[in-house]
Amino acid sequence: MPPEGWIVFFEWCEATVLGTAVRNSVYAFPLIEAVHLVALCVMGGALIMVDLRLLGLGMKDQNAGHLARLVRPWLVGAIVVMLSTGVLLFLSEAIKCFYNTSFWVKMITLPIALGFTFLVRDPRIMKGAPTLLQSRMLGSVSMALWFVVAASGRWIGYS
Repeated sequence: MPPEGWIVFFEWCEATVLGTAVRNSVYAFPLIEAVHLVALCVMGGALIMVDLRLLGLGMKDQNAGHLARLVRPWLVGAIVVMLSTGVLLFLSEAIKCFYNTSFWVKMITLPIALGFTFLVRDPRIMKGAPTLLQSRMLGSVSMALWFVVAASGRWIGYS
């Protein structure tokens, strides 16, 4: 749980024009969430294609680094959309998020997953053809991190 002093920031976030507009609209939240989920699907597809290749479970005729470069525009675009819509969703219920453990799990795991994806699993690093063990570790860790982000994000709505 975050320090209680942070609640002031969360109250401010929820009181912003955007937070109030999304919260008071009948259609804004579900529409934004739908766009967020479509972007999650696109991002998940881009990630899982490369991760399954790293695990040796698909597209074995493709070099993993090359495949990662091919899907990178889709991945980056989806992440931009998800971050944009995620901020809007957060602003509409910031105080609820403050007290929600799933929100904090997601907020802690998200930068770790992003860092892993763009710094460790980056195509420039993979162009050296990782060993089978390295490849499987990269794919497994990536899938685990993003699963935690997605599952905790989904659980925010249930808690």
